[in-house]
Amino acid sequence: MIEVSTDILLLLMAAAFIAGIVDSIAGGGGLITLPVLVIAGAPPLTAIATNKVQGVFGAAMAAWAYARGGHVNLRRQWKAACIAFAAAIIGALLTSSLPTEVIRLGLPVLLIAIALFFALKPGLNDLDRTERITPLVFTLTLVPLIGFYDGLIGPGAGSFYMIGFVALAGYGVLKATAHTKLLNFASNAGGIAAYAVVAQPWWFVGLAMGAAQMAGAYVGSRLAMRIGSRLIKPMLVIAATALALKLIWDMI
Repeated sequence: MIEVSTDILLLLMAAAFIAGIVDSIAGGGGLITLPVLVIAGAPPLTAIATNKVQGVFGAAMAAWAYARGGHVNLRRQWKAACIAFAAAIIGALLTSSLPTEVIRLGLPVLLIAIALFFALKPGLNDLDRTERITPLVFTLTLVPLIGFYDGLIGPGAGSFYMIGFVALAGYGVLKATAHTKLLNFASNAGGIAAYAVVAQPWWFVGLAMGAAQMAGAYVGSRLAMRIGSRLIKPMLVIAATALALKLIWDMI
């Protein structure tokens, strides 16, 4: 059963396509799709759950495209992906019992800091640099923390993964972008597993948007691999700033 009219569904799919392009390059695609789902009439929890359903397809396509382009070895990430998946389930199940509003208050500051980091820090390009923490420490600390956040609230998780890879793992911008996608897929999937129990996603809408999101993710990842940090950096700055402004607007 289709949860919305055909014209609304087409608009939602168009939004998902654009979000897929943005998300595969810099993260923040939920900034587009989540408000659109709410405008389409989805209750807040249903909108969040449906957004997870459609988002997982875009993340999967982007992960596959970057792997096919030789920018990431997905087999080496499976343990980290499992941790992100489990952490997201815990976060989603605790949504109603943790002070998520307190967390949201700090998010705009963190997102603006990310935007300033990528806008102003010199030397951020596609070349790797010295790692600050080992891959094991990264996997056991930052991955579950961001995965938990992705299940609990969600917006900006892809950007948080990316800045972790750049600032702590020493990855170049394109390599960092490629490595965020499987983790983003895993934490989205964990969110779906939990929200399928505690909420009622619009499954038909989510799957239709997911197909459009996959198409957008393919286009976006191809552009990112072709242009690299010259495209990714400004897109990330724009996405992080826009998300911060939206969160501030929602508080007013």
